[in-house]
Amino acid sequence: MKCLFVTVGTTSFDDLIACVSAPDSLQKIESLGYSRLILQIGRGTVVPEPFSTESFTLDVYRYKDSLKEDIQKADLVISHAGAGSCLETLEKGKPLLVVINEKLMNNHQLELAKQLHKEGHLFYCTCSTLPGLLQSMDLSTLKCYPPGQPEKFSAFLDKVVELQK
Repeated sequence: MKCLFVTVGTTSFDDLIACVSAPDSLQKIESLGYSRLILQIGRGTVVPEPFSTESFTLDVYRYKDSLKEDIQKADLVISHAGAGSCLETLEKGKPLLVVINEKLMNNHQLELAKQLHKEGHLFYCTCSTLPGLLQSMDLSTLKCYPPGQPEKFSAFLDKVVELQK
């Protein structure tokens, strides 16, 4: 049973939640072999109706103390580009698809996603390109993120944030 976990962290990213829970996206997710979709919606105003059919379950929640368990269970994580969510997912060795929030003006998130993509650790897209990427991406091409190097990651983040100033 394959599980897809979507997280927006503590923020709200209604576009992503709306996009992933749209009927055509749900169909696509199911056609890719996922039978469970878990949405962590944070402060969002888009609150999809959870449902369960014989072949598919949609779970929705706002917050949990820890996302560890959901990340652990997931065969694929779709995340906003928050550094914390990205790092937590990559360190668990889970395939990661980062969706950039184009409404955030100061987009150091994009830099982070681009860099980690360049190094082969994740895929990234925007809400509008998400359905196509879900269809075409090959998760087996992703490289494992070397765990336990938070200092490398924070040095990288500092560099990215520096570029923004």
